[in-house]
Amino acid sequence: MNAADRRILDAAGITDPRLRAAYARCRRLHARHGRTYYLASQLLPPWKRPYVHALYGFARRADEIVDNGHPATRAEEFRAWSDRALTQLAGAAPAEDPVTLALRHTMDRWELPLGQVEAFLGSMAADLTVTDYPTYEDLRRYMYGSAAVIGLQMTAVLEPLCDEALPRARALGEAFQLTNFIRDIAEDLERGRVYLPAEDLERFGVTRADLARTPTGGRVRELLRFQIDRNRQLYAYAVGGIRMLHPTSRPCIETAYRLYSGILEAVEEADHDILGRRVSVAPVTRLRVALPAYARARALWRTA
Repeated sequence: MNAADRRILDAAGITDPRLRAAYARCRRLHARHGRTYYLASQLLPPWKRPYVHALYGFARRADEIVDNGHPATRAEEFRAWSDRALTQLAGAAPAEDPVTLALRHTMDRWELPLGQVEAFLGSMAADLTVTDYPTYEDLRRYMYGSAAVIGLQMTAVLEPLCDEALPRARALGEAFQLTNFIRDIAEDLERGRVYLPAEDLERFGVTRADLARTPTGGRVRELLRFQIDRNRQLYAYAVGGIRMLHPTSRPCIETAYRLYSGILEAVEEADHDILGRRVSVAPVTRLRVALPAYARARALWRTA
C-alpha cells in the first residue's frame, strides 16, 4: 500500500487492515483501467475517494469475467462469482473477494440498496448471451443496470442536495455509456456485440458488415451523427444535476462531463472515421480541463 492509499483511507476513517487492503486493490484497478473516471475522482475530497474506487473495482471485476474470461467457461464463472457476491453483499456470508468486501463496506456506509447491484449484475449477465438490441428502449433497459445504477450509487457518495439530482444522475450514467458505445463500436463488434439499436441501423441502411469496414462509410457516418445528437441531448438534461450536488463534489462531475463529452468532439474531429482506430481526448486537453478544476476543488475542500 502506497502513501496515496494511506492518505485517503485515513481521511475516510477506514482503519481495518483487511478493508484497507481491499480498498487499495480497488484504487489500483480504477487507476489502471478507468483513466478518465479515475482522473475525475481525484477532484473529490480524499475521504470520498475510496468509496468511488470500490464502485469501480466491483464493476471492473464483473467486466473482466464477461469480456476476458475463457469463452467456454465464462458464463459459468460469472454466475458462480455473481451468486457469491450477492450472498456476501447481503451479509449472509463473509466477503472474501477484496472488491466485494470494499463494495459491501461502501454499501453499508452509504445505505446503497442491494437491488442496484442485482440490476448491474443482470445487465452484465446479458452480455454473455445478448448480441444486439432491437430498439433504443431495449438498450435503455440494459443501460439501467449497466450504467444508470452506477450513477445512482455515485450520487449517494456525492451527497445530493435534492431528489431531482437522482434522475439526472441516472441520465448522466446513460450518457457516459452511450459515448463509450459510439467510441467502441469496433471493439464491441470483435466481441460479437452491437450496442447501437437495430432500428437505427435499419433507418440509415447500415448492416453489421458495414460496421466492420474501414474506412467508415457514408451511411455509418450519418448513423454516428444521429447517435451523437441523441447523446448530447441526454447530456444537456443530465448536466443540470451537477449544481444539485454538494459543492465539493461538483468539480469531479464537471470534469467527467467535459472529458466524456469531449470524446464526441474527437469523433467529429476524425470526421466520424473511427472504425479502424480508437479516438480519445488528447492528454493536453485532459490536463487543460483537470488542472483548473483541481485548484477549484482544493479551495472547496478547505472551506467545507
